[in-house]
Amino acid sequence: MSVAALENLAIEDRSAGRQESALRPTRVAYFPDSFHEINGVAHTSRHWEAFARRRNLPFLCVRAGARAQTLVEEGNLWTLELPRGFLSFALEKDLRFDPAFLRHFPLIEEAIKRFRPELIHITGPSELGMLGAALAHHLHIPLAASWHTNVHEYLARRSEWFLRLLPERQSQATAQKIEDVVLSAASLFYGSARVLFAPTDAFCTRLSAATGRPCRRMARGVDAQLFTPAQRHRAADDNEVVLGFVGRLSIEKNIALLATIQTALDARGKKFRFRIVGQGGEMDWLRERLPRAEFTGVLRGEELARAYAGMDLFVFPSHTDTFGNVVLEALASGVPAIVTPDGGPCTIVRDGETGRIVSDEQFVAAIEEIVDQPEKHAAMRRAARAYAEAATWDSIFEGVYRSYEEIVLSPDRVALSPGSQPQ
Repeated sequence: MSVAALENLAIEDRSAGRQESALRPTRVAYFPDSFHEINGVAHTSRHWEAFARRRNLPFLCVRAGARAQTLVEEGNLWTLELPRGFLSFALEKDLRFDPAFLRHFPLIEEAIKRFRPELIHITGPSELGMLGAALAHHLHIPLAASWHTNVHEYLARRSEWFLRLLPERQSQATAQKIEDVVLSAASLFYGSARVLFAPTDAFCTRLSAATGRPCRRMARGVDAQLFTPAQRHRAADDNEVVLGFVGRLSIEKNIALLATIQTALDARGKKFRFRIVGQGGEMDWLRERLPRAEFTGVLRGEELARAYAGMDLFVFPSHTDTFGNVVLEALASGVPAIVTPDGGPCTIVRDGETGRIVSDEQFVAAIEEIVDQPEKHAAMRRAARAYAEAATWDSIFEGVYRSYEEIVLSPDRVALSPGSQPQ
């Protein structure tokens, strides 16, 4: 059994027995950008499928993977997993894009017609998202789309090698232009959906204004039974402060700040070390500059939970994360988080209570402020855990399904309902 499959079973087992509220069993065909990879979309998608299985909701997941090209039917849960081909290219170490994925259109269309969804949900402008949107239009099925990745900010950050060649004023203007153009293009794509979902109220407002479509907040949940302070196992004589980071080691995560933090803390004579969980194109650069750091690579399940719980502070300098699942997992582990004022993580952290929200220049001072006051640190640990315990995946997906109900029952809908034939 694969690691992802074991993780899915664990998700279901830990969620068993929770109180369930009545949901209309909307027939949903879900097209995630990624499912088996290590990123926020895949993490959310695996929990989503587990939720549908647990609630016995009719759910078809069309995704990229290594399985044979056959439709698997397990009661109400249907899966169509299709391989990417030799023309696919890497967007990240574990994420690819296949421009020839269109070859699967007939097989996907046949699965859609057999499943007869009332709604198609896509997660972004990937090859899966494009096919899902095309099928929704072709078969007159309402389309929902969720925003998971700030692609406009990512592209601007990844253009910094070029922007540094320009005068400062022109560089800033060009970076803003890149963001504006990419966001406009993404908005055209998302504008084809009947309803949108985004992880924060602020971005919902922005996305709704750009597309003219209603946007509902869809935050993220955390498995507080897996990620818990009880996973903390540190030697009695280990008195170093462990600063943790979990995520993709890439330029848009602002990981260069970790090296700056180490230099500043070294100069102050602080006893600390970094624990870095993840992989990415900047790993070698970071290894050279953090020689004492522990680089674990990608971790999952119990190993990841232990890695979190063994940290003293979670240091997350990203300015571009749409939400920040890893921040919520750190809080559930009883680890206060220090984040920037940009993006989704600052909507999770309560400044001064479960961590700090600071500028890049203030990270070192925030770290010292917390670790030099043991009582304050302990109070933040307790508050972080209490906050995360209330953030359940079930409550998130229940809200999404209630939004589905509004769409499929609206008088102006034109959908391929379970009892009808496709157009």
